[in-house]
Amino acid sequence: MDENYHVISTLVEDRPGVLQKVAGLFNRRGFNIDSITVGKSEVEGLSRMVITVHADEKGLEQVTKQLNKLVDVIKIKDITKNAVKKELCLIKVNIPNSKARAEIIQYTNIFKAKIVDVTDQTLLIELTGDKEKINAFISLVEGYGINKIARTGLTAMARGV
Repeated sequence: MDENYHVISTLVEDRPGVLQKVAGLFNRRGFNIDSITVGKSEVEGLSRMVITVHADEKGLEQVTKQLNKLVDVIKIKDITKNAVKKELCLIKVNIPNSKARAEIIQYTNIFKAKIVDVTDQTLLIELTGDKEKINAFISLVEGYGINKIARTGLTAMARGV
């Protein structure tokens, strides 16, 4: 894994504008956020943001210090090394014929994905896993023709207590 790749878990107030403030700090430091996911946390009134970013240690330390100064930010933790990391992907694949349908269903089963919608011309597949797993599945089915892809970006949680 790239030593400048970081997964940051941030507990923040669940209020309008907080996402913009947090993203703005990364932007002002010149870091492109690779992905950001936000959702309600286990604590009433707080949300958890999981941010993936490429940054050197010095730059990340500066951003972390500035984030800690925001009133809306409760806690920040770099969980790059000790976390369960997953992404959700929805892929709509064209099915040109019945042979292709059977092959795509077989790939779906091998990757432990789910078919969530079927039409005469497409299969809509739900897949969770790390970036490499999702990219591998996409490269297998792209020859059939991918109609659409929607990816959530990474979400993660630190292991243990």
